[in-house]
Amino acid sequence: MVRGQDRAGGSADGSRQAMTQPPRRGGGGRPTIGDVAALAQVSKATVSFVINDRPGVSPQARQRVLDAIDQLGWQPNAGARALSTKRSQTLGLVMRRPPELLSTDPFFPQFVAGIETGLAPLGYALVLQVVPDEETERQAYERLARDGRVDGVFLTDLRTDDPRPALVTELGIDALIVGPPRHGGRVPALGVDDGSGVRRAVSHLRSLGHRWIGHVCGAAGYVHTEARCDAWRGALADAGLPEIPPVAADFTGAAGAQATHQLLDLDRPPTAIVYANDLMAIAGITAATSRGLRVPEDLSVVGFDDIPLADCIAPPLTTVRQDVLAWGRAAAQALVSLTEGAEFQAAELPPVEFVVRASTAPPRT
Repeated sequence: MVRGQDRAGGSADGSRQAMTQPPRRGGGGRPTIGDVAALAQVSKATVSFVINDRPGVSPQARQRVLDAIDQLGWQPNAGARALSTKRSQTLGLVMRRPPELLSTDPFFPQFVAGIETGLAPLGYALVLQVVPDEETERQAYERLARDGRVDGVFLTDLRTDDPRPALVTELGIDALIVGPPRHGGRVPALGVDDGSGVRRAVSHLRSLGHRWIGHVCGAAGYVHTEARCDAWRGALADAGLPEIPPVAADFTGAAGAQATHQLLDLDRPPTAIVYANDLMAIAGITAATSRGLRVPEDLSVVGFDDIPLADCIAPPLTTVRQDVLAWGRAAAQALVSLTEGAEFQAAELPPVEFVVRASTAPPRT
């Protein structure tokens, strides 16, 4: 019997003998929580505390449990956990976007992959629903709350004057906004300052000698669209540069090409354009070259996101990089923690990076 044992399954000073060999499993079946407890030399309750990320476990005992789980390849039984906690072990993501836009936007596949990598070790699943309009969106949240299908939801693509934070609060659903925090909002948010990336883009172009810097922004009404557009305007003002009216697009390649033509048709067209995402920037390069312009000799182009294709095009795209996988993983862990009653603590996300490639150069004199 181990003396000084606390409720976390460790001794008062956190010491234990090192793990040796995994315990034998009866019948050669899959490992159980008892096998994990035996190997880590803790109680089954302690293992439960660790996998549910509850307090009261010493760092040493927690690490032994995690090592045992890894060594045995054990996975918690989601059904048993749901029955014992009266929870679904499921999170929801309702997306109101046209299917054609969703299929061409590289951001969300990466973000969902990040969510899945965060949920899988915790025994949680993701329910994804794509809806066409605001009324169907509202009904989707009401149905999720009524049926008890999810413990919490992610709120993405936050819109200005968005009704969803108030709706999920009224429905009693735990929620996490994926994006910049809202002042005075009751729903916590987790995001990065993507405006800093736009400001660095303008600063980079200014250092090359550009004075006429255009902007193809995202669809109107989205918080991130306004944040990036405001950052572009502020950076121009700080540098004492004239402002060219920005052109709104919907993040698709077709809209990015059309917006590029609109800017290049101006009496005094820009010598550089900052785009709200890489897809529109790549389409912008194609649109410019179709008019006989050379990139970057006649037009410098900057994207946003650093999608896998960004460094494969000709010329490789200068862009703003954000770690979407890490963002999704951190969002998953934060929302799970919220649903289990913990106080929200914003995770430290990797800051955006500005990646200089061959699509930017000094303007032609």
